[in-house]
Amino acid sequence: MDRMAKLKEYLAQSPGDSFLLHALALEYVKLGEDEAAKQYFDQLLQAEPGYVGSYYHLGKLLERQGQKEKAMETYETGKKFARAAGDNHAFNELQGALDDLMDY
Repeated sequence: MDRMAKLKEYLAQSPGDSFLLHALALEYVKLGEDEAAKQYFDQLLQAEPGYVGSYYHLGKLLERQGQKEKAMETYETGKKFARAAGDNHAFNELQGALDDLMDY
């Protein structure tokens, strides 16, 4: 069974599992299926807005789609949650992505 099928099987057993939603979104990103990936990131962040790692990947996806303003909003929101969680690494990563986007 391939990775995608296995993740979907696990998700069927544990609906709403944040790790599985994030992992599935990343698998869709790898396949170049940004809309499917976006749906999983959106579902995850609606249910668990503090899942900081997804903001970076969703922001990059939005950048690829030419949605600069939405990407910037995504990075800013992620920074807020990263700061609240005391996750300096994620905060700095999101700030770096935002800085790169603003320089672009």
